[in-house]
Amino acid sequence: MPRAFITGITGQDGSYLAEFLLERGYEVHGLVRHTSRLETGWLAPLTGDAGIWGRRLVAHYGSLDDLAPLQKALAAAPPDEFYHLAGQSHVGRSLEIPEATCETTGMATVRLLEILRGLPRPPRVFHASSSEIFGQPATSPQDEDTPLTPVNPYGCAKAFATQMTGIYRRIYGLFACNGIFFNHESPRRGENFVTRKICRAAAAIKVGRQKELILGDTSARRDWGHARDYVRGAWLALQRAEADDYVFATGVLHTVADVVEQAFAAVQLDWRDYVKQDAGLFRCVEPAERVGSFAKARRLLDWEPQIPFADLIREMVQSELAWSAKR
Repeated sequence: MPRAFITGITGQDGSYLAEFLLERGYEVHGLVRHTSRLETGWLAPLTGDAGIWGRRLVAHYGSLDDLAPLQKALAAAPPDEFYHLAGQSHVGRSLEIPEATCETTGMATVRLLEILRGLPRPPRVFHASSSEIFGQPATSPQDEDTPLTPVNPYGCAKAFATQMTGIYRRIYGLFACNGIFFNHESPRRGENFVTRKICRAAAAIKVGRQKELILGDTSARRDWGHARDYVRGAWLALQRAEADDYVFATGVLHTVADVVEQAFAAVQLDWRDYVKQDAGLFRCVEPAERVGSFAKARRLLDWEPQIPFADLIREMVQSELAWSAKR
């Protein structure tokens, strides 16, 4: 039975990856913060399964600030594959706490890489990078050779972690891959991200729990995909004979207004009756339009996104409606 270890296992990407690996017969271990409530989180269905929980799915409590528990876990159950998904990942939040963001997103990655290369049998390593490393790209679409020009603390920290992952591959011989994830969403997206905010509002307005939705710049465009597609790419990256870096994206741009239109259409409402703009919510530094080319991932991994944008937003709204019905 192959064994995998996931940091950030309770988050959007980590929980989907855990499910994906369990379906393929893996034993899955994950780093979990002491404050996490597994019984109410995304892993709840798995933790309630006596045949899986504590057997094929094992939690190790710790954090990126204290890696001692992780070192013990790796020594006791050395993984074949290691997926590093954890870190402070909200751009706006990184502007408020730049030092903490650089510490947990940048330096913590180096500490992990150092621990992993010191193991008797180092695992294959996947580091989840971000399109924020491109910041203000001079060319479009962006690929694995696009220069890194981050414009915020999160992007800067991710650029550092991405480059260090490459150094550990080239200099130290670690099988280490960067997966450069463009925006990827799902019903499990954090509530402080605009897609989740829009879908939750559309559902709340439909059931009478909310009257309006206030947004910033709805003309901003992003390359949005589904998280389930991207974690599949992470797994594929570690199945190749050689380690490399890959962009995971859809290659298609959509505006925030497109998200709004799709979300309100899913509940049969005219968004123009409910959505207002607030200039105070505009970003102080709005990055240039970023759209990714997944040509390399398609060529080497046979990967491409499978879930269309409209289906993604509809799924998110339906999830919010189901949540409202339980309240």
